[in-house]
Amino acid sequence: MEERLQKLLSAAGICSRRAAEGYITAGRVTVNGVPAELGQRADPDRDEICVDGRPLVSRAEPVYLMLNKPRGYVTTLSDEKGRRTAADLVADCGVRVYPVGRLDLDSEGLLLMTNDGELTQQLLHPSHEVSKTYHVSVYGPVTGAAERLSAVTDLGGEPIRPAHVEVLRQTHRTAELAVTIHEGKNRQIRRMCAACGLTVKRLRRVREHSLELGDLVPGTWRYLTAEEIKALREA
Repeated sequence: MEERLQKLLSAAGICSRRAAEGYITAGRVTVNGVPAELGQRADPDRDEICVDGRPLVSRAEPVYLMLNKPRGYVTTLSDEKGRRTAADLVADCGVRVYPVGRLDLDSEGLLLMTNDGELTQQLLHPSHEVSKTYHVSVYGPVTGAAERLSAVTDLGGEPIRPAHVEVLRQTHRTAELAVTIHEGKNRQIRRMCAACGLTVKRLRRVREHSLELGDLVPGTWRYLTAEEIKALREA
């Protein structure tokens, strides 16, 4: 059955539909040896579709997994500095999967990975405002920290939505907070804490939309259940 090339590339786990448009306009995609055009349709069972000269693998089955990313790993498929990557930790799943969003080198916790480009684009689109909850250990002037963090609506001229912050435990100079945000600004929570005079000791994502990290051991992964996948698609 014929479908748009953008959808075929996304279904094969090559990239998102939006990124596929760039591939096509850059001349990286051919159909039966002829450079493809935007809006073109093709049948993967009949046509030879190539990306950078390599045949498109027909309709890879979608794979969805949750990784508990430890500190010291970058959220990329490869790294020019030779650092350890999230892809290294899921290599034994047998399929090339891509991270949905990012966790910085020093952050840890729940990382969704999939070869479903369409779902990835849906979850990352700003209009969907997928909520993410982090457990954040901080030290410094922790009295009133939850209220101060909840009041942060600007990061160096970059507006953000107010976070929901709860105190999980607190001492005189340290605290563990549950911080829920609806955006994915670069190092957002670390920047919020810095603006409130707090130093982050540990930052761990424990929930994203309907997914919960639970007791998954750091450095390991598991497949999502059918119910979890359904909930994400209905986000």
